[in-house]
Amino acid sequence: MADAKEAARERVERARDELVALSHRIHANPELAFEEEQACAWLCELLEGAGLEVERGVGDLPTAFAARAGSGPLQVVVCAEYDALPAVGHACGHNVIAAMAAGAGLALARVADDAGLRVTVLGTPAEEGGGGKILLLQRGLFEGAHAAMMVHPSPYEQAEMPIIAVSHLKVAYTGKEAHASAYPFLGVNAADALVVAQTAIGLLRQQLRAGDRVHGIVTKGGDAANVIPALTTGNWMVRSETLDQLEEIRAKVVRCFEAGALATGATLELAEDGDPYSEMRHDHDLSALYRRNAEALGRSFVDHSDRGAGSTDMGNISLAMPSIHPTIGIDSLPAVNHQPEFTAECATPAADKAVVDGAVAMAWTAIDAAADPALRDRLLARPRRP
Repeated sequence: MADAKEAARERVERARDELVALSHRIHANPELAFEEEQACAWLCELLEGAGLEVERGVGDLPTAFAARAGSGPLQVVVCAEYDALPAVGHACGHNVIAAMAAGAGLALARVADDAGLRVTVLGTPAEEGGGGKILLLQRGLFEGAHAAMMVHPSPYEQAEMPIIAVSHLKVAYTGKEAHASAYPFLGVNAADALVVAQTAIGLLRQQLRAGDRVHGIVTKGGDAANVIPALTTGNWMVRSETLDQLEEIRAKVVRCFEAGALATGATLELAEDGDPYSEMRHDHDLSALYRRNAEALGRSFVDHSDRGAGSTDMGNISLAMPSIHPTIGIDSLPAVNHQPEFTAECATPAADKAVVDGAVAMAWTAIDAAADPALRDRLLARPRRP
């Protein structure tokens, strides 16, 4: 095992410049969900050039891919994310995630057969809305895998990132136009419907659990100030600790949107934008291995009382198989995820070091899992979870 881990580390170190360059290139060319053509192509080229067997467009998703190596019994999936956010680019550091995943793939491909592993680097588009991992799970791309992992940039290290469930809602109200001064009484104000709904949601907050979240944006509020708005739209997110709790709060939020329609006479159209993202069930044994390996590389884990909970489609993978989703610090404070200042921090020497350390720590974690008889047997024999 020691020889395999040293060989894995050496492989990442040898590819350091290439991995960092990949991270910076993706960072400089942000692409939105399901549009990650360049990032996908660059990742495939790097992995294919390193000898992995690459399949493009898996799961009928043009910007998804699977790069495979090894023939061992323990099958591990390393997830790569590479979509960006509108306006703020890679403010969640998916460029770092992608390069780390590629580095882990290179390292594990080097030692897979000797370590008893089969590794798949799975390119998973559209984490920032769209649920690429959920689609790939439904379409069989995780079939046969015994464990899945990825590492996410953050202001600090966490072995088990708090991850809660989320539902994405698309909202539209249809009313009737009228002259806002001469004939307002002939109009049905779709903008007012949205105001009523947001007011109702604001009042609802006192009945929410401490960890529940409801937030959204208006994507269309009208066309002219002197025309009663006949169409308004918005995107909202509802979050709770678990899928079961999410369904409860989602029903309350839906009633708030229905109130807007009832109060104004507008017609409401409300749709789920993809499947809900679930809570994360971290595999504690794998998380402990990751933490030990990251600490061996000099990473420092400190408990933070202010660590916020996010949501990711990796949660859905964790309900299907043992999974981990630790975070890796990039010394970004006071900047935090989804701020433009965090975008800038994701192409710095600290972020570049995270690319290398995260790749090595994931590779070492997979190697350790394959070498631990009790853990390996548990993973190989795992019942498929619902």
